[in-house]
Amino acid sequence: MATRSRAREVALQALFQEDLNPRDLCDQLEPFLKGRLNNEDSRQFASSLVLGVLRNQDELDALLADKAENWSLDRMAATDRAVLRLGAFEMRYADTPDRVVIDQAIELAKRFGSGQSSQFVNGILDKLIERPAS
Repeated sequence: MATRSRAREVALQALFQEDLNPRDLCDQLEPFLKGRLNNEDSRQFASSLVLGVLRNQDELDALLADKAENWSLDRMAATDRAVLRLGAFEMRYADTPDRVVIDQAIELAKRFGSGQSSQFVNGILDKLIERPAS
């Protein structure tokens, strides 16, 4: 598995855990990442994703709620919600190409979500791509 893909996977696990059991993740994040990622660059990337999602969660949730027609974030599976937050953050704030972010999110949804998670995640994140006006 590619280094950044593994870092995203671990970031997803931290976000999922924080979503289901909220606490002050900042104190526990470094040991969590050290226990799962051997590479310092991977730990830094995963940390930037987790902390970025948490710092911008209200904005990301509003953005996702706007694009997720007929779905509130509370009704979404926790795994799907975490994958969407992670993908939306990376699309908005990182320099990773949108299609790469979506592909990575789809893979995470396939691995950790339900049978329909990958299509659900793809559909919502695809709506976040800024397209030029026609």
